[in-house]
Amino acid sequence: MSIAHSAKIDQVLARLDSVEKDLAAGPSGEEFVRLSREYAQLEPVAKVARALRAALSEAADLRAMRDDPEMGEMAREELAALEPRIAGLEKELQLQLLPKDAADERNVILEVRAGTGGDEAALFAGDLFRMYQRFAQGRGWTVEILSASESERGGYKEIVASIKGAGAYAALKYESGVHRVQRVPQTETQGRIHTSAATVAVLPEAEEVDVRIEDKDLRIDVFRASGPGGQCVNTTDSAVRITHLPTGIVVSQQDEKSQHKNKAKAMKVLRARIYEMERRKLDEARASERRGQIGSGDRSERIRTYNFPQGRVTDHRIGLTLHKLDQIMAGDGLDELVRALTTEDQAAKLAAQAAGDGQGDAA
Repeated sequence: MSIAHSAKIDQVLARLDSVEKDLAAGPSGEEFVRLSREYAQLEPVAKVARALRAALSEAADLRAMRDDPEMGEMAREELAALEPRIAGLEKELQLQLLPKDAADERNVILEVRAGTGGDEAALFAGDLFRMYQRFAQGRGWTVEILSASESERGGYKEIVASIKGAGAYAALKYESGVHRVQRVPQTETQGRIHTSAATVAVLPEAEEVDVRIEDKDLRIDVFRASGPGGQCVNTTDSAVRITHLPTGIVVSQQDEKSQHKNKAKAMKVLRARIYEMERRKLDEARASERRGQIGSGDRSERIRTYNFPQGRVTDHRIGLTLHKLDQIMAGDGLDELVRALTTEDQAAKLAAQAAGDGQGDAA
Protein backbone atom coordinates (compact mmCIF):
# COMPACT_ATOMS: atom_id res chain seq x y z
CA MET A 1 0.00 0.00 0.00
CA SER A 2 1.27 3.46 -0.85
CA ILE A 3 2.13 5.81 1.97
CA ALA A 4 -0.56 8.13 0.59
CA HIS A 5 -3.28 5.73 1.76
CA SER A 6 -1.75 4.97 5.16
CA ALA A 7 -3.58 5.51 8.45
CA LYS A 8 -1.10 8.27 9.27
CA ILE A 9 -2.21 10.30 6.24
CA ASP A 10 -5.88 9.68 7.06
CA GLN A 11 -5.20 11.14 10.51
CA VAL A 12 -3.42 14.18 9.04
CA LEU A 13 -6.29 14.93 6.64
CA ALA A 14 -8.92 14.47 9.36
CA ARG A 15 -7.01 16.69 11.77
CA LEU A 16 -6.55 19.39 9.10
CA ASP A 17 -10.31 19.45 8.48
CA SER A 18 -10.87 19.85 12.22
CA VAL A 19 -8.33 22.67 12.53
CA GLU A 20 -9.85 24.49 9.53
CA LYS A 21 -13.28 24.35 11.18
CA ASP A 22 -11.86 25.62 14.48
CA LEU A 23 -10.11 28.51 12.70
CA ALA A 24 -13.30 29.38 10.81
CA ALA A 25 -15.03 29.77 14.18
CA GLY A 26 -12.82 32.80 14.86
CA PRO A 27 -10.69 31.93 17.90
CA SER A 28 -8.55 34.63 19.46
CA GLY A 29 -5.38 35.03 21.45
CA GLU A 30 -3.19 32.03 22.19
CA GLU A 31 -5.76 29.60 20.74
CA PHE A 32 -5.59 31.34 17.35
CA VAL A 33 -1.78 31.23 17.42
CA ARG A 34 -1.77 27.55 18.36
CA LEU A 35 -4.27 26.56 15.65
CA SER A 36 -2.47 28.67 13.02
CA ARG A 37 0.82 26.95 13.77
CA GLU A 38 -0.80 23.52 13.61
CA TYR A 39 -2.43 24.40 10.30
CA ALA A 40 0.93 25.56 8.91
CA GLN A 41 2.43 22.17 9.85
CA LEU A 42 -0.42 20.03 8.51
CA GLU A 43 -1.31 21.84 5.27
CA PRO A 44 1.93 21.07 3.32
CA VAL A 45 1.61 17.37 4.21
CA ALA A 46 -2.03 17.28 3.14
CA LYS A 47 -1.26 19.08 -0.13
CA VAL A 48 1.38 16.52 -1.16
CA ALA A 49 -0.76 13.59 0.03
CA ARG A 50 -3.76 14.73 -2.00
CA ALA A 51 -1.58 15.24 -5.08
CA LEU A 52 -0.13 11.76 -4.63
CA ARG A 53 -3.57 10.18 -4.17
CA ALA A 54 -4.80 11.86 -7.34
CA ALA A 55 -1.73 10.67 -9.27
CA LEU A 56 -2.15 7.10 -7.97
CA SER A 57 -5.82 7.12 -8.96
CA GLU A 58 -4.90 8.35 -12.42
CA ALA A 59 -2.22 5.64 -12.70
CA ALA A 60 -4.76 2.96 -11.76
CA ASP A 61 -7.10 4.17 -14.52
CA LEU A 62 -4.26 4.15 -17.07
CA ARG A 63 -3.21 0.62 -16.11
CA ALA A 64 -6.78 -0.54 -16.68
CA MET A 65 -6.60 0.92 -20.22
CA ARG A 66 -3.22 -0.57 -21.22
CA ASP A 67 -4.74 -3.51 -23.09
CA ASP A 68 -7.42 -1.47 -24.82
CA PRO A 69 -6.93 -1.79 -28.63
CA GLU A 70 -7.63 1.89 -29.24
CA MET A 71 -6.40 3.61 -26.07
CA GLY A 72 -3.66 1.22 -24.93
CA GLU A 73 -0.66 2.92 -26.53
CA MET A 74 -1.64 6.36 -25.25
CA ALA A 75 -2.31 4.93 -21.78
CA ARG A 76 1.13 3.29 -21.65
CA GLU A 77 2.84 6.54 -22.70
CA GLU A 78 0.97 8.59 -20.10
CA LEU A 79 1.66 5.98 -17.42
CA ALA A 80 5.38 6.03 -18.21
CA ALA A 81 5.37 9.82 -17.81
CA LEU A 82 3.32 9.66 -14.59
CA GLU A 83 5.38 7.06 -12.70
CA PRO A 84 8.42 9.32 -12.08
CA ARG A 85 6.07 12.00 -10.74
CA ILE A 86 4.51 9.47 -8.37
CA ALA A 87 7.95 8.43 -7.14
CA GLY A 88 8.86 12.09 -6.55
CA LEU A 89 5.63 12.77 -4.65
CA GLU A 90 6.14 9.68 -2.48
CA LYS A 91 9.64 10.84 -1.52
CA GLU A 92 8.37 14.36 -0.85
CA LEU A 93 5.61 12.97 1.36
CA GLN A 94 8.12 10.86 3.30
CA LEU A 95 10.16 14.00 3.93
CA GLN A 96 7.05 15.92 5.00
CA LEU A 97 6.28 13.19 7.53
CA LEU A 98 9.72 13.29 9.16
CA PRO A 99 9.64 14.62 12.72
CA LYS A 100 9.92 18.39 12.52
CA ASP A 101 12.27 20.45 14.65
CA ALA A 102 9.82 22.66 16.51
CA ALA A 103 12.31 25.52 16.31
CA ASP A 104 12.79 25.48 12.52
CA GLU A 105 10.53 28.48 11.87
CA ARG A 106 11.99 30.51 14.73
CA ASN A 107 14.05 33.65 14.50
CA VAL A 108 17.70 33.28 15.46
CA ILE A 109 20.20 34.60 17.96
CA LEU A 110 23.56 34.41 16.16
CA GLU A 111 26.77 34.52 18.22
CA VAL A 112 30.18 34.68 16.51
CA ARG A 113 33.36 34.67 18.61
CA ALA A 114 37.04 34.84 17.72
CA GLY A 115 38.86 31.62 18.63
CA THR A 116 42.51 30.72 18.40
CA GLY A 117 44.60 33.01 16.24
CA GLY A 118 44.60 36.43 17.90
CA ASP A 119 43.88 39.42 15.66
CA GLU A 120 43.46 37.23 12.59
CA ALA A 121 40.78 35.19 14.36
CA ALA A 122 38.91 38.42 15.18
CA LEU A 123 39.13 39.53 11.55
CA PHE A 124 37.79 36.15 10.45
CA ALA A 125 34.94 36.38 12.99
CA GLY A 126 34.01 39.68 11.35
CA ASP A 127 34.13 38.08 7.88
CA LEU A 128 31.89 35.25 9.06
CA PHE A 129 29.36 37.64 10.58
CA ARG A 130 29.18 39.69 7.38
CA MET A 131 28.71 36.45 5.40
CA TYR A 132 25.66 35.57 7.52
CA GLN A 133 24.43 39.16 7.37
CA ARG A 134 24.49 39.15 3.55
CA PHE A 135 22.93 35.67 3.43
CA ALA A 136 20.09 36.85 5.66
CA GLN A 137 19.53 40.09 3.76
CA GLY A 138 19.45 38.14 0.48
CA ARG A 139 16.49 36.21 1.86
CA GLY A 140 14.70 39.34 2.98
CA TRP A 141 15.41 38.75 6.68
CA THR A 142 16.31 41.53 9.10
CA VAL A 143 19.53 41.59 11.11
CA GLU A 144 19.89 43.55 14.35
CA ILE A 145 23.21 43.66 16.19
CA LEU A 146 22.55 43.15 19.90
CA SER A 147 26.11 43.51 21.15
CA ALA A 148 29.60 43.70 19.68
CA SER A 149 33.14 43.74 21.02
CA GLU A 150 35.50 45.00 18.33
CA SER A 151 39.17 44.08 18.20
CA GLU A 152 41.95 46.65 17.91
CA ARG A 153 42.77 45.78 14.28
CA GLY A 154 39.17 45.42 13.15
CA GLY A 155 36.88 42.45 13.22
CA TYR A 156 35.18 41.24 16.37
CA LYS A 157 36.21 39.46 19.52
CA GLU A 158 32.51 38.71 19.85
CA ILE A 159 29.33 39.79 18.10
CA VAL A 160 25.74 38.81 18.90
CA ALA A 161 22.84 39.55 16.56
CA SER A 162 19.17 38.79 16.13
CA ILE A 163 18.09 37.49 12.70
CA LYS A 164 14.37 37.62 11.99
CA GLY A 165 12.76 35.78 9.09
CA ALA A 166 10.67 32.75 8.21
CA GLY A 167 12.71 29.57 8.52
CA ALA A 168 15.81 31.36 9.82
CA TYR A 169 16.71 28.62 12.28
CA ALA A 170 16.07 25.84 9.75
CA ALA A 171 18.58 27.43 7.37
CA LEU A 172 21.25 28.43 9.88
CA LYS A 173 21.15 25.68 12.52
CA TYR A 174 23.91 23.67 10.83
CA GLU A 175 26.34 26.62 11.21
CA SER A 176 27.00 26.01 14.91
CA GLY A 177 30.54 24.86 15.52
CA VAL A 178 34.18 25.72 14.93
CA HIS A 179 35.02 27.40 11.61
CA ARG A 180 38.69 27.31 10.60
CA VAL A 181 40.39 29.69 8.18
CA GLN A 182 43.68 29.29 6.33
CA ARG A 183 45.04 32.47 4.72
CA VAL A 184 47.88 34.98 4.70
CA PRO A 185 47.04 37.70 7.26
CA GLN A 186 47.30 41.34 6.24
CA THR A 187 50.01 41.79 8.87
CA GLU A 188 52.14 38.89 7.53
CA THR A 189 55.19 40.29 5.71
CA GLN A 190 56.67 36.97 4.52
CA GLY A 191 53.53 35.58 2.88
CA ARG A 192 53.12 32.69 5.30
CA ILE A 193 49.72 31.04 5.61
CA HIS A 194 48.24 31.17 9.12
CA THR A 195 45.47 29.05 10.56
CA SER A 196 42.95 30.55 12.96
CA ALA A 197 39.40 29.85 14.03
CA ALA A 198 36.11 31.33 15.12
CA THR A 199 33.15 29.71 16.84
CA VAL A 200 29.56 30.17 15.74
CA ALA A 201 26.48 29.50 17.87
CA VAL A 202 23.01 29.60 16.34
CA LEU A 203 20.22 29.68 18.92
CA PRO A 204 16.49 29.64 18.17
CA GLU A 205 14.98 32.78 19.62
CA ALA A 206 12.70 31.92 22.51
CA GLU A 207 9.35 33.52 23.17
CA GLU A 208 8.24 34.44 26.66
CA VAL A 209 5.79 31.53 26.68
CA ASP A 210 8.66 29.09 25.98
CA VAL A 211 10.84 30.07 28.92
CA ARG A 212 9.42 31.19 32.24
CA ILE A 213 12.03 33.26 34.05
CA GLU A 214 11.21 34.22 37.62
CA ASP A 215 12.44 37.56 38.93
CA LYS A 216 13.77 35.82 42.05
CA ASP A 217 16.08 33.76 39.82
CA LEU A 218 17.82 36.84 38.41
CA ARG A 219 20.64 38.97 39.72
CA ILE A 220 20.81 42.24 37.79
CA ASP A 221 23.88 44.45 38.09
CA VAL A 222 24.15 47.85 36.46
CA PHE A 223 27.41 49.61 35.71
CA ARG A 224 28.87 52.38 33.60
CA ALA A 225 29.40 51.42 29.94
CA SER A 226 32.94 51.73 28.64
CA GLY A 227 34.55 51.70 25.21
CA PRO A 228 37.75 50.03 23.97
CA GLY A 229 40.65 50.29 26.39
CA GLY A 230 38.36 51.34 29.23
CA GLN A 231 37.41 54.65 27.61
CA CYS A 232 34.20 55.86 29.20
CA VAL A 233 31.41 56.28 26.68
CA ASN A 234 28.56 56.95 29.08
CA THR A 235 28.17 59.04 32.20
CA THR A 236 25.30 56.98 33.63
CA ASP A 237 25.00 53.41 34.85
CA SER A 238 23.24 52.15 31.73
CA ALA A 239 25.11 48.87 31.14
CA VAL A 240 23.39 45.75 32.43
CA ARG A 241 24.68 42.35 33.52
CA ILE A 242 22.05 39.67 34.17
CA THR A 243 22.90 36.42 35.96
CA HIS A 244 20.40 33.56 35.85
CA LEU A 245 21.07 31.98 39.23
CA PRO A 246 19.69 28.45 38.60
CA THR A 247 21.86 27.92 35.49
CA GLY A 248 24.74 30.34 36.07
CA ILE A 249 24.21 31.88 32.60
CA VAL A 250 25.49 35.46 32.46
CA VAL A 251 24.58 38.02 29.78
CA SER A 252 25.99 41.55 29.58
CA GLN A 253 24.68 44.34 27.39
CA GLN A 254 25.99 47.90 27.09
CA ASP A 255 25.47 48.98 23.48
CA GLU A 256 22.42 51.17 24.21
CA LYS A 257 22.47 54.40 26.20
CA SER A 258 19.22 53.36 27.88
CA GLN A 259 19.39 50.90 30.78
CA HIS A 260 15.90 49.73 29.89
CA LYS A 261 16.88 48.90 26.28
CA ASN A 262 20.05 47.13 27.43
CA LYS A 263 18.03 45.02 29.86
CA ALA A 264 15.49 44.10 27.15
CA LYS A 265 18.26 42.99 24.76
CA ALA A 266 20.04 41.04 27.51
CA MET A 267 16.80 39.25 28.42
CA LYS A 268 16.28 38.28 24.77
CA VAL A 269 19.72 36.64 24.65
CA LEU A 270 19.29 35.05 28.09
CA ARG A 271 15.92 33.58 27.11
CA ALA A 272 17.41 32.10 23.91
CA ARG A 273 20.34 30.55 25.79
CA ILE A 274 18.07 28.97 28.41
CA TYR A 275 15.73 27.70 25.70
CA GLU A 276 18.66 26.17 23.80
CA MET A 277 19.99 24.58 27.01
CA GLU A 278 16.61 22.93 27.62
CA ARG A 279 16.53 21.72 24.01
CA ARG A 280 20.00 20.24 24.42
CA LYS A 281 18.90 18.35 27.53
CA LEU A 282 16.11 16.77 25.48
CA ASP A 283 18.56 16.03 22.66
CA GLU A 284 20.95 14.31 25.07
CA ALA A 285 18.11 12.18 26.36
CA ARG A 286 17.63 10.98 22.77
CA ALA A 287 21.36 10.86 22.01
CA SER A 288 21.31 7.26 20.82
CA GLU A 289 18.82 8.22 18.11
CA ARG A 290 20.58 11.40 17.06
CA ARG A 291 24.24 10.42 17.32
CA GLY A 292 24.60 9.89 13.59
CA GLN A 293 22.85 13.09 12.59
CA ILE A 294 24.56 16.27 11.42
CA GLY A 295 23.81 19.68 12.81
CA SER A 296 24.21 18.69 16.44
CA GLY A 297 25.85 22.05 17.13
CA ASP A 298 28.80 20.53 18.99
CA ARG A 299 31.10 23.53 19.22
CA SER A 300 34.17 21.44 20.03
CA GLU A 301 33.99 19.97 16.54
CA ARG A 302 35.67 21.64 13.57
CA ILE A 303 32.87 21.73 11.03
CA ARG A 304 34.28 23.76 8.14
CA THR A 305 37.56 25.06 6.68
CA TYR A 306 37.90 28.18 4.53
CA ASN A 307 41.13 27.99 2.50
CA PHE A 308 41.75 31.38 0.88
CA PRO A 309 44.91 30.57 -1.14
CA GLN A 310 43.06 27.72 -2.89
CA GLY A 311 39.69 29.49 -2.98
CA ARG A 312 37.89 26.51 -1.47
CA VAL A 313 35.52 25.77 1.39
CA THR A 314 35.24 22.26 2.85
CA ASP A 315 32.45 21.11 5.13
CA HIS A 316 33.97 18.21 7.05
CA ARG A 317 30.67 16.74 8.25
CA ILE A 318 29.54 15.76 4.77
CA GLY A 319 32.87 15.79 2.95
CA LEU A 320 31.77 18.53 0.57
CA THR A 321 34.35 20.86 -1.01
CA LEU A 322 33.29 23.86 -3.10
CA HIS A 323 35.76 25.96 -5.06
CA LYS A 324 33.73 29.14 -4.72
CA LEU A 325 35.01 30.76 -1.56
CA ASP A 326 34.37 34.31 -2.79
CA GLN A 327 30.69 33.59 -3.48
CA ILE A 328 30.26 31.86 -0.12
CA MET A 329 31.86 34.72 1.83
CA ALA A 330 29.64 37.13 -0.11
CA GLY A 331 26.63 35.23 1.26
CA ASP A 332 25.27 34.11 -2.12
CA GLY A 333 27.10 30.77 -2.26
CA LEU A 334 26.12 29.75 1.27
CA ASP A 335 22.80 28.49 -0.12
CA GLU A 336 24.53 25.51 -1.73
CA LEU A 337 26.08 24.46 1.57
CA VAL A 338 22.76 24.89 3.40
CA ARG A 339 20.95 22.73 0.82
CA ALA A 340 23.62 20.01 0.97
CA LEU A 341 23.54 19.88 4.77
CA THR A 342 19.74 19.82 4.82
CA THR A 343 19.62 17.02 2.22
CA GLU A 344 22.17 14.96 4.15
CA ASP A 345 20.23 15.43 7.37
CA GLN A 346 16.98 14.38 5.69
CA ALA A 347 18.64 11.31 4.16
CA ALA A 348 19.97 10.27 7.58
CA LYS A 349 16.53 10.69 9.14
CA LEU A 350 14.84 8.71 6.33
CA ALA A 351 17.38 5.90 6.78
CA ALA A 352 16.81 5.89 10.54
CA GLN A 353 13.04 5.88 10.00
CA ALA A 354 13.29 2.99 7.52
CA ALA A 355 15.47 1.03 9.95
CA GLY A 356 12.94 1.65 12.70
CA ASP A 357 10.07 0.54 10.47
CA GLY A 358 12.01 -2.57 9.54
CA GLN A 359 12.57 -3.47 13.19
CA GLY A 360 8.89 -2.93 13.82
CA ASP A 361 7.95 -5.25 10.95
CA ALA A 362 10.39 -7.90 12.18
CA ALA A 363 8.85 -7.71 15.63
